[in-house]
Amino acid sequence: MQVTVNGEDRALESALTIEDFLRNLGVDPRKVAVERNLEIVPKSTFGTVMVEDGDRLEIVHFIGGG
Repeated sequence: MQVTVNGEDRALESALTIEDFLRNLGVDPRKVAVERNLEIVPKSTFGTVMVEDGDRLEIVHFIGGG
């Protein structure tokens, strides 16, 4: 399965939820926003929305500052 993440092509061996995919990348799902195929994915659905072949994902990290 092929997906594009932040403009970079990636191959996945199996279907994953957004949450599992983020964890596999070493990303804390609580600290990012995810856009899937030009639509924001609500955090409440990260555990149920599946990453599908051909998806285009944009992952944005929140950075604090002052």
